[in-house]
Amino acid sequence: MTFCSHTNLYITIFVSFEKNTLERDHFKWTYLILGFVACALIFLSVSRLLLIFWQIDRVTKVSGFWYVLAQGIRFDIVFLAQLIIIPVLLIPLFSVHKASFNFIIIATKYYFIIAAALLIFVEFITPNFIDQYDFRPNVLLIEYLAYPREVLSMLFKAVPLQLFFAITATAVLVWQFWKLMDRIQSKTVPSVVWSSPLLALLGIVLCIGGARSAVGHRPVNPSTVAFSSDPLVNSLPLSSGYSALYALYEKIKHEQGDKPSYGEMPQEIVLKTIYHSMKMPEDAFFDSELPTLHKQTSIKKNANARPKNLVIILQESLGADFIGKLGGKDITPNIDKLANDGIWLENLYATGTRSVRGIEAVITGFLPTPARSVVKLGGSQNNFFTIAELLSRQDYETSFIYWGAAHFDNNGFNTIIDQPDYVNPSFVGSWGVSDEDLLQKAHDTFSELSSAKKTFFSLVFTSTNHSPFEFPDGKIELAEQPKNRVANAVKYADFALGQFIETAKTSEYWKDTVFLIIADHSDRVYGNELVPINKFHIPGLILGGSIEPKVIKQVASQVDMLPTLLSLIEIESTHPGIGRDLTRPELSDTPGRAMMQFANNFAFMEENRVVILQKEREPLQFIYANNQLTPTTIDPELHQTALAYSIWPVRAYQDKTYRLPK
Repeated sequence: MTFCSHTNLYITIFVSFEKNTLERDHFKWTYLILGFVACALIFLSVSRLLLIFWQIDRVTKVSGFWYVLAQGIRFDIVFLAQLIIIPVLLIPLFSVHKASFNFIIIATKYYFIIAAALLIFVEFITPNFIDQYDFRPNVLLIEYLAYPREVLSMLFKAVPLQLFFAITATAVLVWQFWKLMDRIQSKTVPSVVWSSPLLALLGIVLCIGGARSAVGHRPVNPSTVAFSSDPLVNSLPLSSGYSALYALYEKIKHEQGDKPSYGEMPQEIVLKTIYHSMKMPEDAFFDSELPTLHKQTSIKKNANARPKNLVIILQESLGADFIGKLGGKDITPNIDKLANDGIWLENLYATGTRSVRGIEAVITGFLPTPARSVVKLGGSQNNFFTIAELLSRQDYETSFIYWGAAHFDNNGFNTIIDQPDYVNPSFVGSWGVSDEDLLQKAHDTFSELSSAKKTFFSLVFTSTNHSPFEFPDGKIELAEQPKNRVANAVKYADFALGQFIETAKTSEYWKDTVFLIIADHSDRVYGNELVPINKFHIPGLILGGSIEPKVIKQVASQVDMLPTLLSLIEIESTHPGIGRDLTRPELSDTPGRAMMQFANNFAFMEENRVVILQKEREPLQFIYANNQLTPTTIDPELHQTALAYSIWPVRAYQDKTYRLPK
């Protein structure tokens, strides 16, 4: 009702203007624009205030209450100025002719109604988005639109009441706004001929000034209000619509060849820094066109044996906080037990917060950037290095075994197995078949290839740990109530994995296969730090008939898996990957490092020292201990390394140098 009372107040004000001067009768169409702007400002301010009170502890911790409110109004004006610039230009220019004026007014009314509907709905779903990702909706919201069936099914099962409320509340407010627009439209008349160009020019100047909100050469952007170390609080001054659209704009910029986000550095220095961090001599890199291309040799235990098979089991959303062996919840007994049978990576870190980031790091060995994962970019679908392409060239049968409909280019895989390939699966959820069905299909595929005496590589991607956490009944004793909770899903995924490994151990292919069990990312990556390092900690385990048990304690990254696995399957290869082969004895006493992308922030961690790079801001350095970041003075050398690692993937993608020789 507050919304309605405010709109009635504005209508009263507008009507009073009519009585004051006859000349303004010619400019009543301005009421349409002002009505939209006024209503939007009121709604966005109320929404922001509610979010502030919801997160009041975090807001007051950084003394941000009044700052968030004031900057919120500023950024709402920025966003609304961008939304109205087209009507502000078109209405005056079309108002000199009655027929064209009537058409453009009707079109503008519907434009504002659609804009209002989207703006309102995104604000209403913001609390759920924050609860999952710990910041306002960003480009993830737009990317999920590519999976409408899966997303709608997930929402109806995971948050049905919240979704119903968001849709209902949006419909009610949009209906009220519709009635307001109707009342204003009925009073609109064209402007006088001589004033139309002047009004258009004045309107454009005001909109550009409002959209820039700055007198310098750069307009404002989200980094302008990044005043604290808490990413969520930094996002509160933005509206959710602005946040999502600006993030999309940034992604497009990066994907079309924009310059690196965090600073510049000569390419020669970038490469020298990368080579040094890889602990390899510069003369190991022999191709000037492909500057990170190098030869990797492996020690074969049996010179006459054929290369090992390779299977990567990528576990959805399996953070270290679920793994008992890593100090997490005691709900993964199979992984905890299997950790004693293979190479256990105690300090392994994901590169990002999405599945495509995990695929990017593990399959291509490529570093994260603020753009989308390269496995989704057009420039990486041909002539871009993946381990699948490398092994295909060495006569491996390569496959990607997936639980749902594969929205995934082949990236070097000969075969993609997805939902239509499962005959009578025992369980199908919102996103696809159960982990048991998936892993049974994998076992059958490997057994068939082994019987045919074929060497194979396969990426197997699980799904159970994805919201709404669906899995078959009667398989596990629930860790908590109700059933569809992440802890139960993790426990079931562990059960299915343990069952698969036990079956694999009795198979013909076990003795000739290296298995990597690794998470793509953690379940919920959140916290009041610029990069919540502890939420990037994931499990990693390498198993197989030829693998001797070992614990690697040094910090490692997902990108290190590619060269490590190439050594373990005992092949010689030439590739451009910049990860470290963790089997190299000389690296055992070397400080490990990991790279992490969190929204627009990039973290480089070397043991317990962390440099965080932010767009258009000075780098910050921290000591990471007890799952917390403590500020410390910046080390120029560590900053240079971090900057090199942030620049290299941008240039490698743009210059098309991350590939195998033709």
